[in-house]
Amino acid sequence: MYTDETHPVMCLLRERLRQNEKWGQQDHEPIVWMGILGEEFGELCLAVNETHFDNGPEARKKGGYENMRTEAVQVAAVAIQFIEALDRRYMVTK
Repeated sequence: MYTDETHPVMCLLRERLRQNEKWGQQDHEPIVWMGILGEEFGELCLAVNETHFDNGPEARKKGGYENMRTEAVQVAAVAIQFIEALDRRYMVTK
């Protein structure tokens, strides 16, 4: 069903690399991460809503399988980045 190009985990890893290339290592406070993650989740919600509801042809362009999948991968990648930042900040190494 999946290829290396389309497997969700591979898409997630590519998105994480893209984010690192674009923004570098991000070490925000948890409250800032909530804003970033919330913004990404909002874009996923928009893609799902515009797929389901008929809000006209312009709004419809923000929906569809590709947009929903892209936004879901971005949400997952930001969540992973948040976990990485939490670990750097709070993890006690032995």
